[in-house]
Amino acid sequence: MTLKKTLTLAGSDSSGGAGIQADLKTFQELGVYGMTALTSIVAMDPKNDWHHNVFPIDVKTVEPQLETILSVNIDAMKTGMLGSVDIIELAARKIGEHKLDKVVIDPVMVCKGEDEVLQPENTDAMRELLVPRATIVTPNLFEAGQLAKSGPINTIDDMKAAAVKIHDLGAKNVVIKGGKQLHHEKAVDLFYDGSDFTLLESEKFDTTFNHGAGCTFAAAITAELAKGSSVKEAVAVAKKFVSAAIEHGFKLNQYVGPVMHGAYTRFVTNK
Repeated sequence: MTLKKTLTLAGSDSSGGAGIQADLKTFQELGVYGMTALTSIVAMDPKNDWHHNVFPIDVKTVEPQLETILSVNIDAMKTGMLGSVDIIELAARKIGEHKLDKVVIDPVMVCKGEDEVLQPENTDAMRELLVPRATIVTPNLFEAGQLAKSGPINTIDDMKAAAVKIHDLGAKNVVIKGGKQLHHEKAVDLFYDGSDFTLLESEKFDTTFNHGAGCTFAAAITAELAKGSSVKEAVAVAKKFVSAAIEHGFKLNQYVGPVMHGAYTRFVTNK
């Protein structure tokens, strides 16, 4: 049996709910073989209300990881937390050199629980170097506003306007995650392919156990693209996957609750 191969270029979440840990769990659940190139290590301080501490990995250590993985001809890749402009430039260069055509850019700008952009210059580099190489970009509302330079996004019309601006940067497709933050009775995401808008709605769950939801969503899209799905089909599966994961999220401690990465295969596809 041969599995499709996927790459995640992202940070490590020591608590296991997000980052490469979420990506690998999602890849496993969706039946693809995941490989990782670490860009940073995130640890949480249990003595300081689970404050996130980010430990960057030097670009000289990231590049050989990528070369290892890219030597085996991957089928799709995703990015997550990219700790510096140098790493963003490296990612863009490797995508071009290896002519990768199934690229999911998850433009991570902050750690969950933090309220400051990690580095504003990273956002500029993502906008200029990575978004134009993306098969699909998967920002949340805050990230979409930053990429589109549109300010706060509060409505579906705001999402549509931001999606057009991000598409104009060169991305082939855009999906903006409205989730529970959007003022809507459903959890709404917006998909835009440059021509048509598609609203993806699911039940909005009253839970705070959603750590890792964004990483999981992007990883699910990556897995489905690797298996040959169209972008729109991949997004639809990812929406179902992450909705089940959020529905069955659980408490890790008093600070955080991760999504359950195995919920889709246990409770949805096995019904």
